[in-house]
Amino acid sequence: MQSVDRAVSVLEILARHGEAGVTEIAEELDVHKSTAFRLLGVLENRGLVAQAKDRGKYYLGAGVLRLAGAAAVRLDISQEGVPVCREVADELGETVNIAVLDDDAAVNIMQARGTASVTAQNWLGRRTPLHATSSGKVLLAHMPPTLREGLLARPLPRFTDRTITGAAMLRAELEAVVEQGYGVTIEELELGLAAVAAPVRAHDGKVIAAISVSGPVYRLNADRLPEVAKRTVAAGAELSRRMGYGF
Repeated sequence: MQSVDRAVSVLEILARHGEAGVTEIAEELDVHKSTAFRLLGVLENRGLVAQAKDRGKYYLGAGVLRLAGAAAVRLDISQEGVPVCREVADELGETVNIAVLDDDAAVNIMQARGTASVTAQNWLGRRTPLHATSSGKVLLAHMPPTLREGLLARPLPRFTDRTITGAAMLRAELEAVVEQGYGVTIEELELGLAAVAAPVRAHDGKVIAAISVSGPVYRLNADRLPEVAKRTVAAGAELSRRMGYGF
């Protein structure tokens, strides 16, 4: 824990000063120069700091920007997603979620409930399986092929009799998600639950999230699903526009 604390302190020192040498960092940390050098070496290997070879000074590396960018995207989606989710929830009366990829799962970072879903469970902050949720299917369908195949090579847990556990069948499902512009699950994660999700894109067109509408199968039935899917796709397009896509 001490090493972690010191490593974070190094990043804070560099953020404060812009750049600093080993001696300066060691003095601020109150450690030997060899300790500071080892900490900087680890951080440099992970791309979190870089060294100006001509001056021997260290500064924050591109890895920090990558991490900050990922955090900013989540914050921006949460902020921009509030009016979009609220409008859809009010219009359809169902639960609306925004999910982002979290390693091998989808995590819900924003939720709005409609009038018909007052007793629905809270999905906010929950990590849900990619292969058994509508948002997960959207995120899977649009991730780099190598990463997707790596996930499909793993066992796919069964949650209900309708869960897709075969990689070949799931691949076909994901192709349909891309072609039609949305993903659907009907009782694949929980009995009685149906959901529709659409992609949310960043300014560069990359899919960074999925927006979904979920509810009981007796309300999100075959007759109503096309209407809900159309509205969900429109919501995804609106949130994508708010994130800078299409400009």
